[in-house]
Amino acid sequence: MTDFFAGDPRSNRERMLAGDLYIADDPELEAASRRAIALAHRYGEVYATDQDAARPLLEDLLGSIAPDAHIRPPLYVDYGTYITVGSGTFANYGLTALDVARITIGDDVQIGPNVQLLTPTHPLDPERRRAKLESAEPIVIEDNVWLGGGAIVLAGVTIGADSVIGAGSVVTKDIPPNVVAVGSPARVVRSL
Repeated sequence: MTDFFAGDPRSNRERMLAGDLYIADDPELEAASRRAIALAHRYGEVYATDQDAARPLLEDLLGSIAPDAHIRPPLYVDYGTYITVGSGTFANYGLTALDVARITIGDDVQIGPNVQLLTPTHPLDPERRRAKLESAEPIVIEDNVWLGGGAIVLAGVTIGADSVIGAGSVVTKDIPPNVVAVGSPARVVRSL
C-alpha cells in the first residue's frame, strides 16, 4: 500500500493532524510517542513523592494545562502535545487520552478513574488495516462535564457543557449540554 500516498508530499504527522489516513509507525511519530511515554512515566514517579516537582513534567507533556487543573497519575497519552486542559479540571487515576487528534477538555471538568478519550480510528477495509493505516477525529469535553469512572469517549465526539456521563458508558455520538447520558452506547436519560 506504499502507493497510497503517491502525490501527497505531506509527512505522516501532517496527515495525522489533518485527520487523514496516515501510518503511525513513522520514525518522527515514534520519537514523539516515546518522548510522551517517558514524560508520563517520570510524572508518575515524581508525583508519588513531590506533586509540586512533578508539575513541570506534566506541563512539558501536555499542549496546555491551566495552573489550577490537576491530573493524578498514571496518565497515558499518545503524544500529549495535542491535549488542552482547562481551569479547575480534575482527572482521577488512570486517564487514557490518546491524542492522535486534538483533545480539548474545558474548565471545571471532573474525570473519574480509568476514563478513556480515544481519538484514533482504523479503516474497516482489511487491506488498509493490514497496511497499518489509521486516522483520528478530535474530542471536545465542554465546561463542567462529569465523566464517571471507566467512561469511554470515542473519536469525533463532543460532550456539551454541564452534562454527566454515567460510569462505564461508551459515548459514540455527541451529547448535548445539560443532560445525563448512560449506557453502551450512551443515551440521554434525563435533562438537567
